[in-house]
Amino acid sequence: MPEIQAFRGLRYDLGHVGALGDVVAPPYDVIDADRQDALYKRHPANVIRLILNRPEPGDDDANNRYTRAARFLRNWRSEGVLRVDGNASIYVYYQSFRAGDRELTRRGFMARVRIEPFGSGRVFPHEETLASPKADRLKLTQACKTNLSPIFGLYPDPQRRAEQLLDDAIGGAPPLEAVDHLGVVHRMWPVADVHRIAGLSQLVGDKPLFIADGHHRYETALNYRDTLAAQRPLDRIHPANFVLTMLVSMSDSGMVVLPTHRLFRGLPPIGVEELRNRLSPCFAPVGTAEGPEGGRSLWEAIEADGVQGELALYSGLDRRWLRVRITREGERRMAEVASEHGDAWRGLGVAILHRLVIERLFETRDVPRPEYVHQVDEVVAGLRDGDPSTGSHYSLAALVMPATIEHIRSVSVAGERMPAKSTYFYPKLLSGLVLHSLEP
Repeated sequence: MPEIQAFRGLRYDLGHVGALGDVVAPPYDVIDADRQDALYKRHPANVIRLILNRPEPGDDDANNRYTRAARFLRNWRSEGVLRVDGNASIYVYYQSFRAGDRELTRRGFMARVRIEPFGSGRVFPHEETLASPKADRLKLTQACKTNLSPIFGLYPDPQRRAEQLLDDAIGGAPPLEAVDHLGVVHRMWPVADVHRIAGLSQLVGDKPLFIADGHHRYETALNYRDTLAAQRPLDRIHPANFVLTMLVSMSDSGMVVLPTHRLFRGLPPIGVEELRNRLSPCFAPVGTAEGPEGGRSLWEAIEADGVQGELALYSGLDRRWLRVRITREGERRMAEVASEHGDAWRGLGVAILHRLVIERLFETRDVPRPEYVHQVDEVVAGLRDGDPSTGSHYSLAALVMPATIEHIRSVSVAGERMPAKSTYFYPKLLSGLVLHSLEP
């Protein structure tokens, strides 16, 4: 793993803002317009004004949502709303939440990690990135000169040694605490003890780092550093050589990866029998179910089997589900149509869905972008009620298994990236717990 350092974090002064829960926010890329509006109203110093400032009438190159974010950040620092910690620290971060019938806690710590280009060292991505989000985040970083949200990084720790080290590091100290809109309890402890910091650094120091969430922000950090370095040489300890990162063991007992199901609009209508015929002999039918609600029982069965090549497809034409499983002929065909990828990539449920099902069914790669949801109840509601933005009904839906942590490792180490929306780590990390200034 690249070098890990403690740093003097920039944090909210709770004497100024009151409750921590009033000023933090989810990552910018999971915030819709309603949540953005709610966060704006929650507190005048909510971090939403930094990570996702709203466009306003009359915005131009000199005055826009990026310059407003920078102005808020400067004002909050000068007014004492945000203060720099007196000691270099790491920030132990626990998230307690419910997953099904289980109560879980995911343990990790935030530090700054020396950045390096993908493929040149021991930092591995697993998802593709898009130019538009990177351009957006770069403008924000250039305006604010601050990491406003942490990258989410995973490292191998099969003996789960980190859990004990983290518990020891916080001792019995009271945490800073916030509860988000989903009921997840977020607890953080600044730890300045150099021996505790050294122990955690030693644990992760020789291990690879796999980016779980924040690929766009990681690449933005690289672009920002390179932009500065092109203007003048950067000292090795310059903060722009680092990025704020949450580090979590891949074997942590609270690690949860949710599925990302698909709701398609704009595709030609197709019935279940035609689905079955078109997919043969690459897929064998396993079962059917009636109506949107039938997806619940099919998903329970798919989850229980845990097979990546098992899917459930919903026909909006006759309002029925078809559950299928890939055959040996399907695996052979997948190897043929995705020959540029390795076995690990070709075995992913989302890869099988898009390469072998959608492209085979509709004989095109120009498929409308689906709506992505993570709970089967969201799928059922969407199929029952239709697209909330248009009122029209979805023509096709797909229930698909999530990629596992081992898939992430295998695909990443092979130098490949998964298809879009292969993973959804839950819960999301909060923005606003601690910021990392990029100014010396």
